[in-house]
Amino acid sequence: MTQYFTAKGLKKLKEELHELKTVEMRRVVRLIAEAAAFGDLKENSAYHEARNMKSFLLGRVEQLEGAINEAIVVEKQTGGAIQVGSEITILFDGKKEKYKIVAPTESDILKNKISYQSPFGQKLMGKKAGDEFNYEIKDRKIKVKILKIT
Repeated sequence: MTQYFTAKGLKKLKEELHELKTVEMRRVVRLIAEAAAFGDLKENSAYHEARNMKSFLLGRVEQLEGAINEAIVVEKQTGGAIQVGSEITILFDGKKEKYKIVAPTESDILKNKISYQSPFGQKLMGKKAGDEFNYEIKDRKIKVKILKIT
């Protein structure tokens, strides 16, 4: 499944993948070897925990490789319609707020980074400055107006 990223977001994924493959995998393999040295593997909780860590790590590596292989980097365009990488200023229920539209792996609502795949992100995609729409949250309609796109 194609995934859209900012250049910065894709770079962050590649760095995480490199860290997992070079540093974390070595650490986990070392933990498994140390735990196995204690002997009886049937009741060796350290060994089983280390094996679980390795399984989780391999799953994350596979997930990152898939995302990177299917990634499309979106170049930021000023003006025009909202897309991945756009920085927007909106009126949200009468309050002026700024957000950046990002890939799901980059999203962080505490830093005002909204995933383009989130319900609100999907409503924003393709909108232009001046556009207005109602966004419904728990049976409450909130008026949203796009003020600026950069």
